[in-house]
Amino acid sequence: MLMLKRKTRGEAIFDFVNALGMALICFVTIYPIWYVLVNSFNDGTDAMRGGIYWWPRQFSLDNFAAVFRSEGIMMAMGVTVAKTLVGTVAHVFFTAMVAYAFSRRGLIGGKIYILIGTVTLFFGGGLIPTYLLIRDLHLLDNFLVYIIPVLFSFFDLIIFMTFFREIPEGLEEAARIDGANDWSIFLRIVLPVSMPVLATIALFHGVYQWNDYFTGMIYINNTDLQPIQTYLYRVVAESSSNQMMAAVPGGVTRSVTSQSIKLATMVVTTAPIVFVYPFLQKYFVKGMMIGSIKG
Repeated sequence: MLMLKRKTRGEAIFDFVNALGMALICFVTIYPIWYVLVNSFNDGTDAMRGGIYWWPRQFSLDNFAAVFRSEGIMMAMGVTVAKTLVGTVAHVFFTAMVAYAFSRRGLIGGKIYILIGTVTLFFGGGLIPTYLLIRDLHLLDNFLVYIIPVLFSFFDLIIFMTFFREIPEGLEEAARIDGANDWSIFLRIVLPVSMPVLATIALFHGVYQWNDYFTGMIYINNTDLQPIQTYLYRVVAESSSNQMMAAVPGGVTRSVTSQSIKLATMVVTTAPIVFVYPFLQKYFVKGMMIGSIKG
């Protein structure tokens, strides 16, 4: 009984330490986001005094008003939404189409293709050769630079291929008996039963498209084609309040500072993808389990 009592006490201590550790991890993860949110809703001039940690000291929407008053950020938001939607749909469909062909057991040269694709996961051409290739393809200052270079991903192909190989072959055989061809089987049978993996890859690539600032910074000089993350990069890079004020047309009140606009811009650019994630989470969790259980 004494040993059992000590064991129970040890388990209780372990559970307490475990819970405390998880709480600490959650706090360290969530508090920086909360800090940015709180300061974005505070008066900019007042926030410069510091001391704002949990709640806005002087609640104000002037920061967000200044952000949305800028024509540049609204144009950038439109570009980001467009490239995220178009890029995600194109990437998912094209990669799934190639993965379906790779998942067929009788594909001639399939092992060679897999080997070549695996090499691309570890080695790349580098920034300069990639830039020269994009230039030769006439994709500089072109909206398609957000779509075509990332139209296919071999890593995503592996996830798709693993899922497709778990689909019962009887479904395809029955469809072929009814006269269906490869396109009909892919569009009417394979894709409808592959929602978990489709949602998973869509979430992966959608988050990438939304957060990508590097493409717009390197390959786009036309400000009308720059995405919101590139715009945010320029905002954060601004070092003086005068430069920040000039970047926001329409006039701003004295309660707005460069730092407060930076924080408000971060909230505006992050909120949409945060709100979308819960709707895809159930598919995401199921899709991440692909290939983990056999039999």
